[in-house]
Amino acid sequence: MTNDPQELLAAKQEADKQKLQFTSFVRSVSGDAPTEKGQVVEPQHRETDQQNNMKDVENRMLE
Repeated sequence: MTNDPQELLAAKQEADKQKLQFTSFVRSVSGDAPTEKGQVVEPQHRETDQQNNMKDVENRMLE
């Protein structure tokens, strides 16, 4: 790993580009329309599953 700001910036830009490509790919496969920059994406309402609810209760008990 490097501490050179230019190398870190280049690595971040490359990672961002890969994330964008992956997001575009997933959207094309899933049929979702690509969103424009600045467009608000409404969260999808999903039923939470029982395992997540149980874990949530367990985590609250540990606090």
